[in-house]
Amino acid sequence: MTAPRFTLLTRLPPRARIAAGAAVVIVTYVYLIATRPTSPHGVGGSAALLALAGYLLGSVLIISGAMSKLTTSTVTLFPMAITINIVIGQLVRISGLPVHLDSIGTVLVAVLAGPAAGAAAGALSSVTVGMTINPGSLPYAVTAATIGLLAGTFARLGLFRRVPTVVLAGVLIGVVAGVVSAPITAFVFGNAGGSLGQSAFIATLQVYGNSMLEAASIQGLVADPLDKVVSCLVAYSVLVSLPPRLRQRFSFVREHSVFGIDRPVVVERAEAVR
Repeated sequence: MTAPRFTLLTRLPPRARIAAGAAVVIVTYVYLIATRPTSPHGVGGSAALLALAGYLLGSVLIISGAMSKLTTSTVTLFPMAITINIVIGQLVRISGLPVHLDSIGTVLVAVLAGPAAGAAAGALSSVTVGMTINPGSLPYAVTAATIGLLAGTFARLGLFRRVPTVVLAGVLIGVVAGVVSAPITAFVFGNAGGSLGQSAFIATLQVYGNSMLEAASIQGLVADPLDKVVSCLVAYSVLVSLPPRLRQRFSFVREHSVFGIDRPVVVERAEAVR
């Protein structure tokens, strides 16, 4: 029975898989908010495991659908993005800072190749970390996919052309990421499992009377915007330092004039050749 069901799933159109994954994530999120599955130990037991399964299933569906739409040249960016995320993320985690900086590679891919590529790169990065280094990263694949999706969307809208709008994009991405991550931090991990700085900040908030969800939400809304602004600025700095011709190799950059001045340069050269 398992094989036919899996085959039927893979035959779904990419957009349908992405939509199904998003629906599973939303249902899981609403479930966590509605039931608040806590225990005397701060972790939701079987309910938290169900939440973990929901987020992972949603992430797998999103990855499957997104990967089906990507070109080979885009997929070759993923190892680089995952490596950047892991190396910088683990260094920051060890330092104990209340930020992550584990999505710089995701933003790089999203700005160059678009929302679908960003979502897939982010989710794959979290799954890779979860399967090899830190199992606690697995449910956050949903957050990582959201970060990539938003970064690619904002790049399409032209927010990665100037520093002020890059900062704005980082703030918006951080706010959404903080909201998405809060129930995972609170109800799957009992507000534990993050960096030392994050755990200390959340514990302080709870001491002053905030609930688990409130403390996790406040921590996310304070730390995530700063984290994503820095990540977006670093990614932007790297990308604008690249030769325009290298950026123009990606159709997403050309079609949406992601960096503004790149497109006219390419058009002029093409007309000169003619």
